Amino acid sequence: MLETMRRHGITLAIFAACTTGLTAIVYSLTKDRIAEQAALQHKVLLDQVVPPTLYNNNMQDECYVVTADALGNKQPHRLYLARKNGSPVAAAIESTAPDGYSGAIQLLVGADFSGNVFGVRVTEHHETPGLGDKIDTRISNWIYSLSDKKVVSANDPHWAVKKDGGEFDQFTGATITPRAVINAAKWTTLYLKTIPAQLSSLPTCGTE
Repeated sequence: MLETMRRHGITLAIFAACTTGLTAIVYSLTKDRIAEQAALQHKVLLDQVVPPTLYNNNMQDECYVVTADALGNKQPHRLYLARKNGSPVAAAIESTAPDGYSGAIQLLVGADFSGNVFGVRVTEHHETPGLGDKIDTRISNWIYSLSDKKVVSANDPHWAVKKDGGEFDQFTGATITPRAVINAAKWTTLYLKTIPAQLSSLPTCGTE
């Protein structure tokens, strides 16, 4: 019996070693392709919030780390700078709406440094299916209503749901979610106005 157990143990060890080796081989053969696909998907997302016609640099390569209360929390957020012939013209920046109905909502906001919003996308949320999840482009086109708008000031009355006197639709039975997204987009856009003055002192991604 001991001999049988020993043989089974050796067989399992060999099988485990082969499986681990195969996994390592598959990973080594596919990791570059996976990284390439992730980069392409990220580029598509950036282009959704900052029109490619506005810039001629590689935004993904010009990444900075920013931390500000205006971005929803004190966590580091990434900012991708758009340049036209070397001059900063806009940015796509990660932001957080901390007051979603079901927790924090992660955003990517694209705007210039004068308050013009080009686009907003939700990158992560846990809002209620059928209610708050209308912020997701796979569910509805509501988020597009924030595009091509301007934030004038912190008290800009337009940047609110209609129920609060603003210009954006709320969701039936779910006002908290759109209110949170609108507010986060507004404050993020206002924060972007300060970026040109502090650009030279911002840490780049990977060096923070």
